[in-house]
Amino acid sequence: MKVAVCVKQIPDPADPGALDPETRTLKRDVKLILDESDSYGVEMALQLVDTAGGGEVVLVSMAPNSERSGLSTALAMGADSATLVSDPALVGSDALTTAKILAKVIGEQSPDLVIAGSESSDGYTGTVPEQIAGVLGWPSVTAAKAVEVSGSSMNVQRQTDAGYDEVECPLPAVISVTAGVVEPRYPSFKGIMAAKSKPVEEKTVADLGMSADQVGWAGSGQEVVSVVDAPVREAGEKIEDDGEAHLKIIDFLESVKAI
Repeated sequence: MKVAVCVKQIPDPADPGALDPETRTLKRDVKLILDESDSYGVEMALQLVDTAGGGEVVLVSMAPNSERSGLSTALAMGADSATLVSDPALVGSDALTTAKILAKVIGEQSPDLVIAGSESSDGYTGTVPEQIAGVLGWPSVTAAKAVEVSGSSMNVQRQTDAGYDEVECPLPAVISVTAGVVEPRYPSFKGIMAAKSKPVEEKTVADLGMSADQVGWAGSGQEVVSVVDAPVREAGEKIEDDGEAHLKIIDFLESVKAI
C-alpha cells in the first residue's frame, strides 16, 4: 500500500511572526517546522501501512528556500521519502494554485491514498485537500477520524457534530484528518538518524511542466493591498440592576433585531 501525505512547513507559532514589507505576507525566510496538524496525517498513514502489512509513506510538500526541517521531522517519524517543490516563482500562490502543484506531484507518485490535515495552522483556508481531489478527479472524505482499507476501497468514519458518518468510497482517494484522531509518535533518536539518509527529491515549477505565470501572484490573480491591526475591542455596556434591568436587556435585543 502506498500512502502520500501532504505536509506543510510553517514558521514556528511560538515565535512572533513578521510580514514581508513588499508582499504583505508572512515572512518564510526562517527555519520552518512541521505543521502540527499534518503530524496526525503522517501518523495515520504509518498506521495504515503497518496494518496493510507493508508499503510506503511518501511526503509531498511545497516550501521556499529548499526548506526541509519539517520534512525531516516527518521522515524521522517513519515516512520513507519526500518530494519538495521549491521555487521563487511560487511566492504568492493561493490555495487552488497550491493544490494544483501538489496534485502534479501526487499524480506522478500514483499512491493508493492521499492524507492531509483539515487546515494549516498559518493559513486556515481548509480547502486544499478537497481542491487536490478535484484536480485529480478522485473522491474526497473530510474530517476522517478512523480509516479502514479493504482491497480497492476504504471505509471512513467521518466526524460530525452529532457523532460520525460511515462512508465507503473507492481508491485512490483523498482524505483530510482532524487533530486528535491519533497520537503522533515522537521521533526517536534512531528515527532522526535514519531520516538523514532518506531520499528527498526537490522539484521546481519547470520540473512539473508548469510556467511562472501559472503560479505565484500571477497564477492566483490576487494581491494583498494592505494589512491593518484588528480594532481594539471596546468595553461592553454595564447595566446596574435596579429591578428593571431585564427591560433594558430586552430593548437592546430588539435594537439588534435578536428578538
